[in-house]
Amino acid sequence: MRRPIARFLAGALTLAAGAAAIPLAQAPRAAADGVVIGGKAAKVADSPWVVALSSRDRFGGTRAGQFCGGVIVGPTKVLTAAHCLGSQVLGGPVESVRDLRVITGRTELRAAEGREIAVRGARVNPAYDAVTNAGDLAVLELGEAVPADHVLPLAAAGDPGYAAGSGASVYGWGDTTGFGDYAYGLRVSEVTVLADAVCREAYPGDADGRYLEDSMVCAGDAAGGKDACQGDSGGPLVAGGRLIGLVSWGRGCGRADSPGVYTKIAPLTGFVAG
Repeated sequence: MRRPIARFLAGALTLAAGAAAIPLAQAPRAAADGVVIGGKAAKVADSPWVVALSSRDRFGGTRAGQFCGGVIVGPTKVLTAAHCLGSQVLGGPVESVRDLRVITGRTELRAAEGREIAVRGARVNPAYDAVTNAGDLAVLELGEAVPADHVLPLAAAGDPGYAAGSGASVYGWGDTTGFGDYAYGLRVSEVTVLADAVCREAYPGDADGRYLEDSMVCAGDAAGGKDACQGDSGGPLVAGGRLIGLVSWGRGCGRADSPGVYTKIAPLTGFVAG
């Protein structure tokens, strides 16, 4: 059994400035027409709160330095996965990445549209557990404000989007197949929020990880083929026009028996606001 893989961009790019490349875990090929697995092309104009995290110094310029996703939740506030800011990903502390940017308003990574906004500060959830991935969330403070209509509201406790069977959408620029075929354009995939019992059965706490319902939500498709993948970490899971989760981890990509696991937003709204 493979260990779960955090879904940052790894293996497809040669990291500069001493950051070590981490090979992708191999996963069964999923039936997919794009990323996020099983997705379709999306336009940032229709989802202006979706952003890409970028560092050309660490990840090169081929894909504008994109290595993770994020979501705008305030005029100067972006959420992403805590593991995206770890030394394993960045090759050092986040403070050492001088060109860390958030790319807004850009559908195609090779285009010049939108803005590349400097990150002036970062707060990692102090309860984040890098072993279990519980509480996998960080807040980025932007050096410039974005328009108010770019902000996505947060789901609160009891939000109907968390109910089993709810439809949700996951966004990203990551791997399209699970084999390192990364997208240049934004993609979206429609997934279904699954019952906690289903998620616990998929991840009972063996070598493939443990699903913790207090801090996680999982989503996918009963037949497989719809999922987030590498390069999508920190990207939004959206239901009913609200942010319910952030791409965090999973076993492979698009597997019927291995739904994607997301950071649950509702328990962390206090930290986000702080």
